[in-house]
Amino acid sequence: MDTEQQQETPRPAAPLQGVRVIDLGQYIAGPGAAMVLAELGASVIKIEPPGGDQARHIGRYGESMLRAYSRGKQSIALDLKSEAGREVAWRLIAHSDVVVQNLRPGAAESLGLGPAAVRGRFPRVVYLSISGFGDRGPSRERPGYDIAAQAESGLMSVTGEPDRLPQKVGVPVIDAAAAHLGAQAVLAALYGREKTGTGETLHTSLLEVAMHLQATTWCDYLGGAPEPTRIGDGQPHNAPAAEVVPTRDGHIVLSAYADEHWARFCRVMGREALATDARFRTNALRVQHRDALRTVLRECLSALTSDECVALLGRHQIVAGAVRSYRQALHSPDVQASGMLVDAVAADGSVYTGGAHGQPLVARFVWLPGRGEMLTAERLVPSAEGWRVVARQVAEQLAASAQVRAIDGALSPQERKSLLDSALRMIDEGTGPDPANFAQFEPVPAPDGRIAALRFVFPPYQVGPYADGVQYAQVPAATLLPYVAGEYQALFVQ
Repeated sequence: MDTEQQQETPRPAAPLQGVRVIDLGQYIAGPGAAMVLAELGASVIKIEPPGGDQARHIGRYGESMLRAYSRGKQSIALDLKSEAGREVAWRLIAHSDVVVQNLRPGAAESLGLGPAAVRGRFPRVVYLSISGFGDRGPSRERPGYDIAAQAESGLMSVTGEPDRLPQKVGVPVIDAAAAHLGAQAVLAALYGREKTGTGETLHTSLLEVAMHLQATTWCDYLGGAPEPTRIGDGQPHNAPAAEVVPTRDGHIVLSAYADEHWARFCRVMGREALATDARFRTNALRVQHRDALRTVLRECLSALTSDECVALLGRHQIVAGAVRSYRQALHSPDVQASGMLVDAVAADGSVYTGGAHGQPLVARFVWLPGRGEMLTAERLVPSAEGWRVVARQVAEQLAASAQVRAIDGALSPQERKSLLDSALRMIDEGTGPDPANFAQFEPVPAPDGRIAALRFVFPPYQVGPYADGVQYAQVPAATLLPYVAGEYQALFVQ
């Protein structure tokens, strides 16, 4: 046996194996810190109230919070307002190394599970509290979410266009950063405990984290620079820096503000004279003449696609990135090569099928020649194995002339005929639709040889329930663009 060809997949590092963590958190910051420890090998028990983490009650996005920040944990529901519930919690804490909480201010203390009480009984415990505004200032008792920290740290005042309202960052970045900084503090405290034998009481806040993330801008302002304001894209003191430039099919972001990089950009674009242009010779001059500079950038790059721009500039060590949507980022070769996104199956064998590309929502459509009707199998099925099962069931149903449920109102007769004619022609010719609309297309034979399938991936839109409560995809005709995200398979009788 050639051992060199049999390379085992390395197991994830687990430096915290044997460390036990109690997670009393809600939403993102606290649970996220505990999850970082879990991914480093710690055993994490998430204690939730009988009604569950608050994230369980705010719809789909809340469910996504749980999947993103509470994976890799065990969970127990305890009524910590009852003596019996607290007794169980104390038994769990007695065998733990770390406690993490980001409950509303004073909640852990009112339950008798604050840091003083816990570390008074178990001094080796490392206790992390994440609050909205810290435990020292006048706002220490205020509840705080990510958005409040963005607002009060100055972050929103520098985000957005100068003539528009202040804007939040597009994702809860403060919550996420607080989770990682909190976990970093816990790791340091665990390392320190190896030397001292005692744990630590740790405090951080969303406000402090938001300030920390703006350290360069705050240092600049405190050092005498003008107060920063919103300028949209670009950077106030450098150009071109973080400039958003339109391309033939989208936008890129570009930074080449060092004089050497600017001269290189000019050579690459065949516009060497720009490097010595009186308006652009130095970074300070380029900042002064930013509007003219942006006109030049558009002239140089607008005829190229985003990928062509990135490839050209990257070959010459000039920083540029394509502005991608989530769907485009998901299919990026770099994202795929990173291994960050994996298909995961829950302990009960279920798969999340909400329509996200990471866990595709798969719809099955069947056309019966002569009837001119689009029909579907009874359920959406999320896996390749499910596809095989459905294909076999459909084949059996068709052979027995069984009826399957129709999608009422999805297509007009003319639209349906156009869609089916196009699809059948593509099967016969082995061609696919416009690649600008579809990330993937291929014909797929069915098990019995009588049914073929078109398999392609679409941009995300929406899925709506029909009267019977079953989720069916809707199709808007000859464009072949569905209103459903993910992997889509259309079956046609040959």
